[in-house]
Amino acid sequence: MGLFNLFIRKKNYPDFWETYLSHFKNKKDTSVSNTRFIAFDTETTGFDMKEDRVLSIGAVSFVGKKIDVNNALELYLRQDVFKPETVAIHELMRSDNVDKISELEAIKAFLEYIKDDILIAHHAGFDKGMINEILHRHGLGKLKNRFIDTGVLYKRSLHVIYQDNTKPYSLDYLCKELNVPTVDRHTATGDALITALVFLKILGRLDKKKHLNWGYLLNR
Repeated sequence: MGLFNLFIRKKNYPDFWETYLSHFKNKKDTSVSNTRFIAFDTETTGFDMKEDRVLSIGAVSFVGKKIDVNNALELYLRQDVFKPETVAIHELMRSDNVDKISELEAIKAFLEYIKDDILIAHHAGFDKGMINEILHRHGLGKLKNRFIDTGVLYKRSLHVIYQDNTKPYSLDYLCKELNVPTVDRHTATGDALITALVFLKILGRLDKKKHLNWGYLLNR
């Protein structure tokens, strides 16, 4: 076998993926108060990461306590998989009068929006997994961003504040506990905004106890 046959070419990724990866080169940590966070949510046809599909992606960005609602991300995807039984939850019909884009267009827009910022989600493993499945279907790698799960963070904060971690941690429960309004619940952008508000409430509690640092915030 010649050397040519042993040579493995580097895979040619699309420009938008290379641009995304470039944000992580020489990345340095900043203080929590100066870091740009992205709270995001996905609405899906179900909970099977392999078989189900993302219907919509919503995201909001914030630095400090200021949420940039005028720069929110709201994407609706054309549906290859349609499950009428889930419409009662996400209320997204196949024929909704909203502009819908392809998976590839959606993932391009999402990566451009999040860059290398820290991502916030409730039950983050699911949303992260659904996005990674989109990336996989298009021959790309996994998300490189660091994640914070508001459910995990809230549970962690209980050891500091309440010494009680036996209660449920649904997003609705956290909204009730933290006095966060549930406007536009079960829409991707609405849930992203709610998640951002929940996160900021938890940060406020951690700050009071002098535990506002990366060791507490990041899921290791």
